[in-house]
Amino acid sequence: MTGWNADNAAGSPGLGAVTLVEGSSFCISAQSGDILPGLPQGAFYQDTRILSRWQLTVDGSPLEPLTARTREPYRAVFVGRPSGIDGADSPIVVEHEREVGPGLRDDIRLRNFSQRQVNCRIQILIDADLSDLFEVKGGRIPASKEGVRQVRGDELRIEAVRNESQRGVAVSAPGAVVTEGSLLFLAELEPRGSWSARIISTPLVEGVGPDEPFSPTAGSVHHVAARRHADWEREVPRLAVSERNLERVLTRSQEDLGALRIFDPDDPGRAAVAAGAPWFMALFGRDSLISSYMALTVDPTLATGTLQTLASMQGEKVDRATEEEPGRILHEVRLGTGGGLALGHNRAYYGTADATPLFVALLGELGRWGLASDLLSVLLPHADRALEWVERYGDRDGDGFVEYGRRNNHGLVNQGWKDSWDGINFADGSLAEAPLALCEVQAYVYSAYLGRALLARQLGDDTGAAKWAHEAAYLKEEFNDRFWLPDRGYFAVALDKDKKPVDACASNMGHCLWLGIVDADKAPLVVERLMSEEMFTGWGIRTLASDMGAYNPVSYHNGSVWPHDTTLVAAGIMRYGFVEEAVRVARGLFDAAEYFDGRLPELFCGFARDEFAEPVPFPTSCSPQAWASAAPVHLLRTLLRFDPLLPQGEVCLAPVLPEEFGSVSAGNVRLGASRITVRGEAGSGTIEGLPAGVKHRPAPRGPLEDLI
Repeated sequence: MTGWNADNAAGSPGLGAVTLVEGSSFCISAQSGDILPGLPQGAFYQDTRILSRWQLTVDGSPLEPLTARTREPYRAVFVGRPSGIDGADSPIVVEHEREVGPGLRDDIRLRNFSQRQVNCRIQILIDADLSDLFEVKGGRIPASKEGVRQVRGDELRIEAVRNESQRGVAVSAPGAVVTEGSLLFLAELEPRGSWSARIISTPLVEGVGPDEPFSPTAGSVHHVAARRHADWEREVPRLAVSERNLERVLTRSQEDLGALRIFDPDDPGRAAVAAGAPWFMALFGRDSLISSYMALTVDPTLATGTLQTLASMQGEKVDRATEEEPGRILHEVRLGTGGGLALGHNRAYYGTADATPLFVALLGELGRWGLASDLLSVLLPHADRALEWVERYGDRDGDGFVEYGRRNNHGLVNQGWKDSWDGINFADGSLAEAPLALCEVQAYVYSAYLGRALLARQLGDDTGAAKWAHEAAYLKEEFNDRFWLPDRGYFAVALDKDKKPVDACASNMGHCLWLGIVDADKAPLVVERLMSEEMFTGWGIRTLASDMGAYNPVSYHNGSVWPHDTTLVAAGIMRYGFVEEAVRVARGLFDAAEYFDGRLPELFCGFARDEFAEPVPFPTSCSPQAWASAAPVHLLRTLLRFDPLLPQGEVCLAPVLPEEFGSVSAGNVRLGASRITVRGEAGSGTIEGLPAGVKHRPAPRGPLEDLI
């Protein structure tokens, strides 16, 4: 199967693999810190694997891992002992600190806990196949991957030409005997003494290293990753939560969102959100837009940076190979030499139905937060071009709905968030055929129309506001007429090529609740179905109901639980006033996070909570992943019922926090030009520092209230 299957299938990196990430650089290793050949592990820079092997031995013995701790998202410490010295009671402990950034910095320290001198041979086997990320992830590495190797004193350089681009790595190891495949240190450890060494692996592009490479002498605190992390810590909200596990989950979410930022080399002050580690450390239209929307309470500059970056690459022409079209917002950008199959081996690919309306919807949401005024002169023309795409290219047949169908033989078969080849199917399990109009995409368009109307009202354009409000109202009426399945009590997941409703019961309709396109009289039945035992596992909402023909709890999109999806469903349920149900879903997801060490993964299996006492991990799930990292943040916003609407001079805050969560306080939250403090507990909440003229509304807005 071409398209999604080939590019998104990934082998397991091994049990307990450790992932470090900083910007678009990341490293996957075993718990020992070793990078093992033959597995999808390695150090990656600009989508190229600059290290495919890094194995440390002491006197020929590998290390027995004792612990691996991630200090920050970009830094970890591994502790182990060699198994071959003095049998099981080795006096040598190896402490290995690794930092990822523009390459790798590995600091190795051996400690001798015996009363005698110990002499050691420390060898590190090194290799770099310089493969493209897609080759590694999909296990499609060609047999011949040899590069040119040069030893220059204490440095090993490996370089190769890949698709007419020269990539490489320079590994420097002062004090080592360097060969074409290894680094060798001879260490003398005094009784109760120690020995240390530093190895730096610097990526090379056309023979040149990055602007700020790791230094053999400077400490971690001086490097760009550490500076960015410190700056992030100063700017994000300061949390205080009575329930310690909840505080841990929220704090880790904030840290991971900071680590998943990627920076424009031409504008280093502009950050966007990468989709997730390890395989999606790149700009993704849909993922980056939704993630930054969900993370607004943490840092709205993620949204502004994402919008600005996507606007700079908005479609200009019709190109069947990349599916670019005028006004279209891209799906994915890659920096590697190969590109993916779906990308047609190009850097940018535009084959997605939802990023374009989401672009406008996010800009409208920034307007509600009082954060769009400085951006409108630059971004409003891009928003209008996006809406032109919706009407000219997105709506292929003029029926008022946005459809998709790939324009070539290599692009994504499905172009919504469930982009696996089998992600959209009928209740009997048969596949739906494109062109397909997804239910949630229509909700995104509805939100885009409302957002554009709000922006027009802010600019004093009453005619434009009325026009876009009318477009939203018309789409809502048509959607509820054409997608509703009265005999099922839920919405079709899509309309197929013949405009036949695709009648599977899927989580997608929860997104429609989230954005308010659902008629009030239909919402109770939708909520009832979403909360049924076929959909709600006790941990989260299944992507596909368990009574559907294609259901599989261990599938990617047909029965698994995605935290971001569940979070948006909970927000939709809350929007329509079903407080008890929304709280149940939020509790389940926060409970699941505790079993994943406070970090929700991209997805987990859809087994019921009464079937397994713990959520079952999905084998190749990304972690950290932007959607999942933003999910706890947005869940908390949902439970606080925190809803800014600065153009109307009000902010809603009406908490419905469960009693066991106690009190929650978030200071330093940006709202307009102000920094506010939000406090909430069960049944009450306060806001300090509101901008002048803005009032606290202690009741939630209803789903049918005029948002413009």
